[in-house]
Amino acid sequence: MNPDDPRARRTRAGLRAALLTLLADTAPERVTVSAVAREAGINRATVYQHYPDIDALVADAMEDALAHVARCAALCPLEAPEEGAPAPLVDLFAHVAEHAALYRTLLAGDFAHRLRAGVAGELRERFAAGARPPGTGGVPDRALAAHLSGGLVALIADRVAADAPAASAEEAAGVAWRLLAPVRYR
Repeated sequence: MNPDDPRARRTRAGLRAALLTLLADTAPERVTVSAVAREAGINRATVYQHYPDIDALVADAMEDALAHVARCAALCPLEAPEEGAPAPLVDLFAHVAEHAALYRTLLAGDFAHRLRAGVAGELRERFAAGARPPGTGGVPDRALAAHLSGGLVALIADRVAADAPAASAEEAAGVAWRLLAPVRYR
């Protein structure tokens, strides 16, 4: 099967959507190929034509979420604005709020590590290209990226925690920005 065929792309997109729908209410280890096929409205054989197993489908579905979060984090400006959080950070927290149940489930597993690594990778590329936050001289790129990505993922996990107080995406992004914006050393 040609993975670039429009029908194959539509089927894979439908399978990812079905999986994400199921993951919103079910632990990843309890989701089966049969359940995904039922949710997508196709037969099990079709699932196996596109993915060798449920883990491959989960990894593919997570890549979209990981890429979205990493892109938003990488688009944030390096200079802290005087008021409010930057728009990409607000977009990130709006995305997380929209998919809170999914993130709550995914962050309990390997996804948290992959998310931190994806965000850190985006940040390291930016830092290596010479775009570094002010006040971070002498801090190795890898350490700074690990610090910022770890903090961001922790804030996302806290945001989707079942007992977290309700806050708008703008409020959550504002808190994250105040916590993650590098401190200027004098």
